[in-house]
Amino acid sequence: MDDKSPRTPAWRRRSNPLRRRSDIIEAWIVLTVWAVVAVGGTITGLVTAHRADEVFTQQRAERRPVNAVLLRDASKRTSTVRASSDKTLGQVRWTAPDGSTRTGHTLVTAGLSVGTDLVVWQDGHGRLVTAPPDTTEAGVEAGVLGALAGLAFTGAVHVAGGVARLRLDQRRIDAWAESGTWWARNGVNGPDEAHLAHLGRPTQPEGTPHEELSEPHRRDRARSGRPQPR
Repeated sequence: MDDKSPRTPAWRRRSNPLRRRSDIIEAWIVLTVWAVVAVGGTITGLVTAHRADEVFTQQRAERRPVNAVLLRDASKRTSTVRASSDKTLGQVRWTAPDGSTRTGHTLVTAGLSVGTDLVVWQDGHGRLVTAPPDTTEAGVEAGVLGALAGLAFTGAVHVAGGVARLRLDQRRIDAWAESGTWWARNGVNGPDEAHLAHLGRPTQPEGTPHEELSEPHRRDRARSGRPQPR
């Protein structure tokens, strides 16, 4: 014979007489947090990814390649980048969109000699810039940025919800401390109905008719041998 008591349906737990107001508030906090995470996190990620993609599209539209000439040898011994690309800063000369000749520094392959023709990128004002990402790279970068933004939003919401729940727990602890002080001051072993009402907790009136008890409660009383209320 199975001695396990039947599980109480969710619709009955909502009317649990031991439920406190703080329990209701906590349930709403949890529900709100998950709703905000599901909706707000998704929207934040999509908006961020869309905005990043717009920026990359604008870069591809504004930046243009231009021929340049290396003015100094790009020695490997002065390489400033120790990566597999083996790049170093080199001085180059190029022609700006307004027709003027300009010089500046950009990353070039180490080991090139003076006078080498190069292709560099400039914006609409003739300033040296990095090459814009192509459509594939832009899509990947936009997706990563959107995911990071969604995760950051999710973390912030969870932190806010956790702080709210911690404050509720502190209020419960303070309430129980107040209850223990009241018991000690009045020389009783536990709270009576008047004090429970003072703390905002529901009370069960004596003499509750047997038919008002739920079926799970009647089974628990029958198994424990406790007298049924009349």
